[in-house]
Parts: sequence; structure tokens; C-alpha cells
Amino acid sequence: MYLQLTNKKTKLAVIGLGYVGLPIALEFARYTSVIGFDISEERIEMMKNGVDPSRELKAEDFKDKDIVYTHKIEDLKDATFFVVAVPTPVDRHKVPNLRAVLSASKTVGQVLKKGDYVVYESTVYPGCTEEDCLPVLEELSGLKCGEDFKIGYSPERINPGDTNHTLTQIVKVVSGCDEESLDIIAKVYELVVKAGVHRATTIKVAEAAKVIENTQRDLNIALMNELAIIFDKMNINTQDVLAAAGTKWNFLKFYPGLVGGHCIGVDPYYLTYKSTELGYKPEVILSGRRINDNLSDYIATRIVRMLIHAGKTINKSRILVLGVTFKENVSDIRNTKVIDLITGLQDYTITVDAVDPYASSEEFHEEYGMHLTPEIGKDYDCVIAAVQHKQYANLAEDYLLNITNENPILIDIKGMFNHKISKMQYWTL
Repeated sequence: MYLQLTNKKTKLAVIGLGYVGLPIALEFARYTSVIGFDISEERIEMMKNGVDPSRELKAEDFKDKDIVYTHKIEDLKDATFFVVAVPTPVDRHKVPNLRAVLSASKTVGQVLKKGDYVVYESTVYPGCTEEDCLPVLEELSGLKCGEDFKIGYSPERINPGDTNHTLTQIVKVVSGCDEESLDIIAKVYELVVKAGVHRATTIKVAEAAKVIENTQRDLNIALMNELAIIFDKMNINTQDVLAAAGTKWNFLKFYPGLVGGHCIGVDPYYLTYKSTELGYKPEVILSGRRINDNLSDYIATRIVRMLIHAGKTINKSRILVLGVTFKENVSDIRNTKVIDLITGLQDYTITVDAVDPYASSEEFHEEYGMHLTPEIGKDYDCVIAAVQHKQYANLAEDYLLNITNENPILIDIKGMFNHKISKMQYWTL
């Protein structure tokens, strides 16, 4: 398999060309013949023209790559090594939504042949690859795993907007259904991952490793958010506390903030879902999730109190929100918690304008039913620095004063302006 791929006698297919799948496909296309598959014909046309729909990659990243883009299942028949990299979100009840990964399994199952390999990269709970996805592959193909084809799991570790920790620079965890598959899968990924691979002992171990990476981060941020609430009630600046505590060599430098996106705010629910199904209800993990999910409500209430104390009329107040994406310097709006803050303020009949240099107003409206404001206006009662985009980090206080009215308030969720504001009411987590 490895020799056939590297000699381009067979092809590698990537199923799902989002912010994870496309970089993987393009990196493999440096060394092998790749088929990039996505169900969206519109996205396929964009990639054929060297445009990344996720706006993470540049036009030059598409050049000189041995890759064919398609939305047609029959084009996958030439592939023998399949990488599945589709989204695995949760629904509004925080229950894992496996629709995309099961649909991708059906797609691969229709073209699966003897000797083929299927590797999943989508974040799932331990056991999902073998218990949920594998039966679909076997049913659609009529083949038997281990005898006719092999499967594996290699969790994605791409960090959107991070130009340092890229696919090639992060150690890749790999696993297979047996020793032979583990060896082949490891060698294939070693083609593109310069940092090397870690061979997990089982598929379930690899699945569990991925899901706890973001669970750990989620819990650490939840602790910071709870501390921020406590210190707020004590009238203590949390940013100053963390700066002081951070001088100790073993203090973990996490910071408070809204926790959204399709990883940290989602992955813990995959683990808690499976745990609950097995009869154990997690306490610590779900507690951290509650703290992070409810933080936007706390901030909204805090803002309303500050508006009242500043003599503002709530139903006539206007607020400007700077940034709506789930993290800084990216265009991704999926599962952003800024929308929870906005709707929380709108529940008080406050008028909210939102701007973002990266986000698409059309996508934001399609996802959340709200258009972004084309231009920043004037006479705002409050400005919320919600996302630490580089365009906002160095805004001068005089600029903020110029777009606000009397007794203006600045809410600085990420602490960008800590100790830089003297003429406005200032609050930070």
C-alpha cells in the first residue's frame, strides 16, 4: 500500500474538504495522487479555482499539487486509502451528531475494495469508529474488516488561525485495527508529518486521546472563568491576579473567556455522552461545560447593571460588538459564543451592532439570523471587545470615545485593554 501510494500507482482520497480535510489533502498531494471529495459542488468549484472556502489557505498553497477535486462518488473508485475528515458537532441538546461521519462511511462503503484502508480523523467518542462507522462500511461494501480491508483512526490536531502549529509540525497520533494496519498507516502519515507520529495501542486509545485534549483545556478555562466571576464580586482585577500567579514556574497559564468553536466547546460532550450511556454521569467535566456555556449570560447581566449605574435607559441603549468569530484572526463562526452574548443583550431590548473583519455577513445571517453591521456607527453607549482580532488589539481610547456618547462603557472580554483605559468605564473578565 505504502509503495503503491508513493509510486502513484494508486490514489489517496480525503472525504470532507473543510478546515481539516483540505490542508491534509493538499499536503498529501505533494507526495501522492489525491482525490479530494466534498458533497458541496459549490465548494469543489472554489477549490478548483484555488480558493479555500474556509479562508485559511492562500492561493499558492494550491499550486503544483497532484490533486483532483470532485463531488461525485464514482470518482472515488480509483482510491485505495481513504481519509475521512468530516465535522462531528453536537445538536442543540448537546448530543453527538454523527450524521456527517456516518454519511461519509456510506460514501466510502460504496466504493470500498479488497485491500483498501479507511482512516477516520473526525473527533468522536471512544468506540465510535469500530462500533458505529465500521458496520456501515461492511454493510455497504459486503467486505469484512481485517480480512478484506483495514481501518484506523488518526485524530486531527489542526488549530485554526495558528501558523506555527500546522499539520506537518504537530505529532500525529495514529492507530490501526491490527499491527499491520498500524504500521502502514503510520508510514503513510510520516510522509507529511515532519514532527513524527505516535503509534497508539488501539483505535479506542487514539479516540480517547483526542477527546480528552480539548476536555482538559475546557476544564482549565472553566476554572479561570469561575475565578473571574469570584474576583469580579470581590472587585479584584483577574488579569492582574493571573499575571502575578503566572510568575511561578509551574502555574498553568490559562485565561478566562468565551469558549466556542467546534472543538473545545463540543468534544467534551462526546466523552460525557458515552460515559452516561455506560452508566456513569461525569461531574467535573459537565460542571466545567456549564460554567463555560453560561458565561455569556453572566457578562450580559453585568453589562446591563453597568448601563443602569451609568444612567442609561436600557431599551434605548446601543451597543457595538467587536468580533463575532469563535476565536481571534479566523473567519469561522461555528458555535461562536458571541452570538449568545448578543442575543442575551437583545433580550433586554438593547440594540446591538456587530462587526468583524473576518466573518461573512451572509454566513452569519444564514447561521444565526442576524446580519453584521456594514460600518461602525456613532453614539454607542457601550463597546464590547469580544474577540482579540489583531485589528482591535491596538485601538486607541480616543477612537472608542469618538464612537460613543456620554459615560461610555468598554467591556473587554479578553483583557486587551487592561490598564490602558482611563476615560471610560472599563470592565474585563
